[in-house]
Amino acid sequence: MSRNARINVLLLIAVAALAVLPLVLGLGDHKEEPFAGADAEAETAITEIEPDYEPWFSPLYEPPSGEVESALFALQAALGAGVLAYYFGLRRGRRQGEERALATSGATAAPGDTPGGD
Repeated sequence: MSRNARINVLLLIAVAALAVLPLVLGLGDHKEEPFAGADAEAETAITEIEPDYEPWFSPLYEPPSGEVESALFALQAALGAGVLAYYFGLRRGRRQGEERALATSGATAAPGDTPGGD
């Protein structure tokens, strides 16, 4: 197994462990909503500290349920990951294309010629 393959396997195991261990160990069992987001946690903390607090603004769109809100968040994350993957794939493809172009131009060049001139 190559070094890159071992690193990839270890990364996959780490990601799986991060996803499964909180469920197996029951880290959120003492909470009413064990996997509530940071926004809900912050709202609870703020209302405990300052019960009369009023937010500065309200959301433009309030989803009808928590499931819809989670689905929209997952869609946003997937779109962001897709954009990043496209960008990095495009950069890698361009770099590989440049390397191939240099390799083919270097193979056809006469001995002593340098790519790009003096």
